Amino acid sequence: MMPIYALKPSYLRRLLQVTIMFIGVLMSVNSYAHPHSWVDMKTEIQGDGKHITGFLMTWEFDAMTSAYMLDGEDLSVENKAQTLQDLAGSIMQNMTTNHYLTYFYEDDMPVKYALAENGTLEQDKIKATLQFYLPLAKPLALSDKVLKLLIYDPSYYVDMNWPAKNAIQLSSALSQYCNIELIEATPSPEQLAYVMSLPVDAKRDDAIGELFTQSITIHCNY
Repeated sequence: MMPIYALKPSYLRRLLQVTIMFIGVLMSVNSYAHPHSWVDMKTEIQGDGKHITGFLMTWEFDAMTSAYMLDGEDLSVENKAQTLQDLAGSIMQNMTTNHYLTYFYEDDMPVKYALAENGTLEQDKIKATLQFYLPLAKPLALSDKVLKLLIYDPSYYVDMNWPAKNAIQLSSALSQYCNIELIEATPSPEQLAYVMSLPVDAKRDDAIGELFTQSITIHCNY
């Protein structure tokens, strides 16, 4: 990998911006309570007839976030593919310390991941799309235990959303044994009032993101 001191200034600037976007080091504290970036997600839960092995993620960024991410990058015909691959690698690296914004539980116990693989970034007109595979640290045996999946930015700077139930799929092998339920976020009036009342100088509250996050419950008959 190229050492950081050898990177051009414009690349370092974009790398910093992407880092800010994904690890929640925000430029203004009053942005915690309101999203400034939107991601439409597709998730395929992968596995065989006995185990869940990981998640294939597809994240489509809104037009403004995409423009911000790609601003100043070399998107010429001869260099675009390498530029997008470099950005994908930077995003994936920056998310390793934040669990890839992905939280998976078996009976309320967190399930560990291995490092994400095969990260790619594509540009389609005005939007950028990140795709990657997030494997579990070890295959999770199917059982009657309750499985729960959430993907969110704790600071709520980025709103991450499955736009419809069909945005979540089971692999063909898993679909024979498991079904999924998409549960919408239901913050209470008190929680909404708390978020709306936060002053400009409020300290970062990483509990906010989960209040507005959808969840997937996976039920398996095994």
